[in-house]
Amino acid sequence: MASPDISIDIRPEFNSFDHLRSTGYISTDRPWLKLYGIRVPPVSPFNSLSSTPDLALIHQCLPDELLIEIFGRMSPYTLGRAACVCRKWKYTTRNPTLWRNACLKTWQRNGIEANFRMVQSLYDSSWRKMWVQRPRIRIDGLYVSRNTYIHTGITEWQFKKTVNVVCYYRYLRFFPTGKFLYKISPQKVKDVVKCMHLRASKGDSVFKGDYTLSGDGQIEMALLYPGHRYTLVRMRLRVRGTTIGANNRLDVLKILTTGVNGTELGNWKGNILELVEDWEENETHDPDVPAVSHSRGLTPFVFVPFEETCFFQADTSVLNLPVEKMDYFVPG
Repeated sequence: MASPDISIDIRPEFNSFDHLRSTGYISTDRPWLKLYGIRVPPVSPFNSLSSTPDLALIHQCLPDELLIEIFGRMSPYTLGRAACVCRKWKYTTRNPTLWRNACLKTWQRNGIEANFRMVQSLYDSSWRKMWVQRPRIRIDGLYVSRNTYIHTGITEWQFKKTVNVVCYYRYLRFFPTGKFLYKISPQKVKDVVKCMHLRASKGDSVFKGDYTLSGDGQIEMALLYPGHRYTLVRMRLRVRGTTIGANNRLDVLKILTTGVNGTELGNWKGNILELVEDWEENETHDPDVPAVSHSRGLTPFVFVPFEETCFFQADTSVLNLPVEKMDYFVPG
């Protein structure tokens, strides 16, 4: 047994073996590190006489003409996702005919000649640049606004007042013809998307109106609530995007309800927006229905594509969180 009186001084470098363990990793040869950042082209088969690399199987089955035909039937949202598949598809989606068709369909109310003059004068004859930079309303999904407010309950046999947080949604769907659908409901996105079409029944409480989009991205909208007394709803929105070309937000500038004269409405043959074009903001044509400017429910709209309104993806959206987890939604 060693005596406690004997002490041996050990140098610090011999007291740790960390340097011995790390030496093996430093000296290890890793040849695959030399391949980082280097693009390796595919090699032709050994018995092939051609010096050009063979195409992938999907590129061999789909010639360029057929690929353009398939891409021409896609929505712009799906076309952008297809451009992320491979390099060949990325260059194929840059075909001007694809973006020309998308632009002419989106701004069809302006006319073909006006769109051609605009793309030549403002966007360097690039239809894709026009699609990205020009303010537009997306028609491949729904704009959803999540609103909450506090409602005081009835105090009965209790010492404390009951306070409820109520959540409801505003839904908008736009069409390139100048029509839009509007619905207010506490239901979630996956349940409302089924009835947001032009053939919706009265029980679905989906109302149809007219809209116009100005060059600076401002939207003027008008719709008519049927009932014992007609009520006109006028909204002013502004298009913006979280990134360039997204156009996935609608800021609510004003929501106004006014009265309409039934005789004046019966003699009018145009759309509702043309009827109230010369009206003042606080003007009403029915003394029983005053003009009211609303200050609640002005949360910005968030765009949800139809591809994300299916059952599985809609349940995972933050818009469907209960008020216990998210009492107020900030779109950003």
